Amino acid sequence: MSEEVHETPSTTPNFQTELAAQLAELMPEVVDDGKVDVEKLKELLDGDAVDTSERFGLFWPGKKRALRAAQEPTTATLRPDFENSKDWDTTKNVFIEGDNLEVLKILQKHYHAKIKMIYIDPPYNTGKDFVYPDNYKEGLDTYLEWTRQVNDEGKKLSTNADTEGRYHSNWLNMIYPRLKLARNLLQQDGAIFISIDDSEIDNLKRVANEVFGENNFAGTMIWAAGRKNDSKYISSSHEYILCYARNMAYLKENEITWKVRKKGLDSIYREAERQVKLHNGDYESASHGLKEWYKKLPDGDEAKRNSHYSRIDSRGVYFPGDISWPGGGGPKYDISHPITGLPVRVPSRGWLFQQDVLLKHIANDRVDFGVDENAVPTFKRYLHNTEYEAPYSVFYQDGRAATKRLRTLMSEKVFDYPKDEFVLESLLGMITDGDDLVLDFFAGSATTAHAVMALNAKDGGSRKFIQVQLPEPTPAKSLARAEGYRTIAEISRERIRRAAVAIARENKERLTQREASLDLGFRAYALEETNFSKWNVSSDVDRNQLEQHLFDLQTSSSADDASADDLLTEILLKQGYSLTEQIAPVDMAGLNLRSVGDGVVLAYLNEQVKPTLEQLRAVVDEDPARLIIVEDAFQGDDQLKTNLAQLCKSKGSELWTA
Repeated sequence: MSEEVHETPSTTPNFQTELAAQLAELMPEVVDDGKVDVEKLKELLDGDAVDTSERFGLFWPGKKRALRAAQEPTTATLRPDFENSKDWDTTKNVFIEGDNLEVLKILQKHYHAKIKMIYIDPPYNTGKDFVYPDNYKEGLDTYLEWTRQVNDEGKKLSTNADTEGRYHSNWLNMIYPRLKLARNLLQQDGAIFISIDDSEIDNLKRVANEVFGENNFAGTMIWAAGRKNDSKYISSSHEYILCYARNMAYLKENEITWKVRKKGLDSIYREAERQVKLHNGDYESASHGLKEWYKKLPDGDEAKRNSHYSRIDSRGVYFPGDISWPGGGGPKYDISHPITGLPVRVPSRGWLFQQDVLLKHIANDRVDFGVDENAVPTFKRYLHNTEYEAPYSVFYQDGRAATKRLRTLMSEKVFDYPKDEFVLESLLGMITDGDDLVLDFFAGSATTAHAVMALNAKDGGSRKFIQVQLPEPTPAKSLARAEGYRTIAEISRERIRRAAVAIARENKERLTQREASLDLGFRAYALEETNFSKWNVSSDVDRNQLEQHLFDLQTSSSADDASADDLLTEILLKQGYSLTEQIAPVDMAGLNLRSVGDGVVLAYLNEQVKPTLEQLRAVVDEDPARLIIVEDAFQGDDQLKTNLAQLCKSKGSELWTA
């Protein structure tokens, strides 16, 4: 019967075992008695293997332990938090409250290679306390102990004062396992963007080179955010954003490029439209008016960088561009001036187009001629055709502006130094579109979620976000605490709600033109211990503890206070389903079940009521692809379980227990 009944896995994947299995399949000769022969592997790799005696790399105290932290499976789960959610039944967005190391492990099953973009703004190494657990052996227990025992001042889990002697090592031990797990989630055409300052830029780049591969390094963006007056020597007015592609070779092979929309375009379009109306359709006068408008703009105005787009015709705003062959050697032939009929001057480098192509452009009014044949013509390059460009590695965005906007949105300054949603919109626009999935596992004030919703409203996209934030306590005497926000996670969720209202208001007309409604909601989840006690034992438990645990399991395998939704969420996650599956309660043959994906999966989760064979037969007759039933629902009746397995087999349905 074991082949006919599938048991839900108790933990997230064990990556050490999976890697060994992949090696065994690829190179069976390196596996000896169930173990990988590392020396044999090195022989097969020959010149590709590194010489350990002269190895280049980044090493620090605790690195091996941090790597094991990423590889160690977790039994943890996520509990649905309906009360703190918005539009639960329709949204595809997710907000998770919990330690991101554990959450990243939980996400591996379904979201492996499904994330298009990751943006993170990890805590900078300021020498102050960390609030991320570093006791990897205890893992989830450490996190849960902390969340239950926080007082008004907030309980810190570990300190990182520069007097400890492992100032940089502690920070690297925090970030390293999280980057290892994050890489697994990226699509082949995906990318990660990491904000950082001077304190760890060097170490972060080296560890990121190791995790993502130096050949996948796309570049460093420098964000000039405005002068700071907090230094006696050099005023640091910038921070860095490290950019790594998941697979740069894949991007090149498929000719995938990153582009950003030029800033200030909308104001140019508005002014051009105003000038055309002002001059009653006289494009020559409208063009003159547009040039004068550019001259009056302040030097810092974003539109001024595109002031060469100063001509207007029926197609829109354009600039008269060069029509000669780049580098010289282009074709040379005669083109008649439309008024004088005489051949115009031929560019010294030759024409940009072959003669038949240029004649078509002239017929389509894409070429501007001078007053007579003595001037070389120009080619009309329209602004709406050149809105996007490769992103600049250095850009300016006033860092104070985001703080002011968030303060207005939240009514008080409840969060210090938020990231700028406009900057993140630009990053998102570089590589995402459609219904791409975006992850931020250091959510902070949820700027990434704000940016995703705002960009979707502007360009018609349906991008989805996953936000992860530790419930870090707000300082006892802070404005945030005075406003009722006990944790940063509470600020994050409220920011998403308020941003959604503001985005809907600001884009009211645009949203009426969308085919699909704009998703401004999110499903909230909280990191919790497993709901199934039979799974809640680590591999290194001693004999006496194991015996006691087995004795305890004689009564029940699931937690008494776990709801049907709690149980189902954990089961679905560990079976590889997403966090946004469509789930609904259904009644069949007197049994209360949960339907997943319109009946593709049916789940019976009531261990208190033993179903009859006839009831189960009626359920199986609904022809679900998968039937899930908690083990305790059989109440020790192996014959009932066997008969159900046979029923499922006859109908082609998979039977899963938990």
